[in-house]
Amino acid sequence: MNIFNSISSFTSTTKTIVTIGTFDGVHIGHKKVLNKLHNLALEKQAESVLLTFFPHPRMVLQQDLDIKLLNTIEEKKKRIASYNIDHLIIHPFDLEFSRLTAEEFVKNVLVDQLNICAIIIGYDHRFGRNRTATIEDLINFGTKYNFDVEQITAKEIDEIAISSTKIRNALLEGDIATANTFLGYNYTIHGEVVEGKKLGRTIHFPTANLQVDESYKLVPKNGVYMVTVEVNNRMFYGMMNIGTNPTVSDSEQSIEVHLFDFNESIYHQNITVGFLEHIREEKKYDSLSDLKDQLEKDKLYCLSRLKNYS
Repeated sequence: MNIFNSISSFTSTTKTIVTIGTFDGVHIGHKKVLNKLHNLALEKQAESVLLTFFPHPRMVLQQDLDIKLLNTIEEKKKRIASYNIDHLIIHPFDLEFSRLTAEEFVKNVLVDQLNICAIIIGYDHRFGRNRTATIEDLINFGTKYNFDVEQITAKEIDEIAISSTKIRNALLEGDIATANTFLGYNYTIHGEVVEGKKLGRTIHFPTANLQVDESYKLVPKNGVYMVTVEVNNRMFYGMMNIGTNPTVSDSEQSIEVHLFDFNESIYHQNITVGFLEHIREEKKYDSLSDLKDQLEKDKLYCLSRLKNYS
């Protein structure tokens, strides 16, 4: 898959089939659309193009909203690559781009730059300045500029919307099973291991403190989770705490993961954590000794569950 960081950097002498969207999560609701894009490109002997935007348009047009996304850009690239799409364009979305009229977008972007012969788009898609143009307008432009419009059905659009909403809500409620079911894969967070207070090692539960740089990345609700941890292309099981460490002190939210059967220094390395189960809520204990006892119980529970994931 070829990746382009702007529309202007894309060129092709071959006709293209294009779809447009945020595709946040690249979840099971998106699967039909991406498969349709791939298959139609094969049928028409064209190249498939997915056009998406970053920042998310709502981050630019509704800056007062604290928008959390299921994928970082790098995560989205990896997910989309698995669908055999020829080209991914991640265009910088800004106010100037948002002011393109519908026909400017169609003529200058879709026709002249992307060289389309067909577009796959939702029945309720709106585009152009102030999002005033409809699917009917796009069909008329298709007639004028000689490209086909393939509509994604209301049922498929609803599946995508429902999946995205359910995934976000499930993660914010700690319902990992539901989130992973709708994603079609285990939800992950990725970041650098940074220096922490190193209190975990004093009770024989050393943790890697994860720093997630992308402020827009959705972090599940506070609590203790059973997880997988990818370190240097090796996979380990472990348990993670998201929260404020109330037994030690009330502080800012931290993300700490304890890896099973692991005794290496991984400071300043990047790791990827996959969520398997929410074990329990975060709780304040009377002493570090009580906390250690609970962590021992948590670990035994996780180890008893490994057969379900191996």
